[in-house]
Amino acid sequence: MHTVIEGGPTFAHIHVDLAPGERLTAEADAMASMAADIGMQARLNGGFFGALARRFLGGESLFVNDFENATQATRRLTLTQATPGEIRPVALKQDDGGICLQPGAYIASTPGVEIRLRYAGLASFIGREGLFKLHAVGEGTLWYGAYGSLLEQPVDGEYIVDTGHLVAYDPGLQLKVQLAGGVFASFFGGEGLVTRVEGRGTIILQTRSLSGLAGWLNPRL
Repeated sequence: MHTVIEGGPTFAHIHVDLAPGERLTAEADAMASMAADIGMQARLNGGFFGALARRFLGGESLFVNDFENATQATRRLTLTQATPGEIRPVALKQDDGGICLQPGAYIASTPGVEIRLRYAGLASFIGREGLFKLHAVGEGTLWYGAYGSLLEQPVDGEYIVDTGHLVAYDPGLQLKVQLAGGVFASFFGGEGLVTRVEGRGTIILQTRSLSGLAGWLNPRL
């Protein structure tokens, strides 16, 4: 399988060249185009109850699509995400602990990658990061994305992230919610609540947030 990400960082999309017999799983609305003879099968995202949990608790779709090249030649599949922004791949190993994704970040993965739903904690919910998170584990490649550009930030101790900007992080990191500063500065300075990330690892941030875009647009509509 050969993949390349083009159009980034603003309008990123993934070209996937599937060799004969290769398969790929993607979110239900991720396919932008594909060769006419690539096979596509829709299935529930983790079984009936698992799919319901992922849809209503994890922000993902009820169904995922499995794409398979059953021909004797390489065929191309192009994937994208719902919002304009950057897309990144991550190579997972069985013993590396995987990666945690915020709701809506998952785009696609190769066979061998398992997407689990985990409780993120009340702090994550209050901080508008979701009550549940996706935990990707296994062996293979996963693609994720978000609105805006993606920034990688190492954490060794503590780090503050504005709500709605955290995309992915190492599973060993802990999230807590707090005021951005004092009561007056937090609410009248426009920052309100922030997420405090504690531990040692890496976080991925998005430079734009959909809630921020909605807040800017609403008074002008």
